[in-house]
Amino acid sequence: MTPTSAQLENIATLCDRRWDYHYTRTKLASDPVYQSVVREIGQSELPVLDIGCGIGLLSQYLRACGHAAPITGFDYDERKIGSAAAMAIKSGQAGLAFSAGDARTGLPDFSGNVVILDILQFFTPAEQDQLLSAAAARVSPGGKLVIRTGLRDASWRFKVTVLGDYFAKITFWMKAAPICYPDADQMRRILSQAGLRVEITPLWGGTPFNNHLIVAQR
Repeated sequence: MTPTSAQLENIATLCDRRWDYHYTRTKLASDPVYQSVVREIGQSELPVLDIGCGIGLLSQYLRACGHAAPITGFDYDERKIGSAAAMAIKSGQAGLAFSAGDARTGLPDFSGNVVILDILQFFTPAEQDQLLSAAAARVSPGGKLVIRTGLRDASWRFKVTVLGDYFAKITFWMKAAPICYPDADQMRRILSQAGLRVEITPLWGGTPFNNHLIVAQR
């Protein structure tokens, strides 16, 4: 299912901040990652852990697509977690929970489907390995770990991806500048060692960014 324009507008109106409202309208209408996540886990009844959830857009998008499983959002930015929780209350959607924490020091106890979108570049390679292993350990039998990340390579897309992340830091949307981008071999190695079957495909959509979708299934 693809949400209607009216449903996306309804999600945007849940935002209390004008910047968040305009960001949400643009992001949900243009970013291919949301439909990609729906294709992978939208029919699953397993609960979802969204690591790096921001203001909770994925949870609202999944609900608009009819996904009813419990969703837990986890993010380092307490301001965004507060906004996500407020949006959940305003939406009246049940089964949405949000908490703030540092993924480098631990993740919530969980078993089900796990999603990580656009945060791996803010970790060192060792921290990335640790986070990927911890996330994989929370994927239940039959579940999936769905990741969208820019991958490090020699392409022009990768250079544009780096510039985009620095712009997000300059505009204060992200609290940190990128540290290191993972590469495809690293993703396959860590997730395969965790017992998951790994598939990596480009997810550029209409963007110039070097984004890829990594789907790892137990």
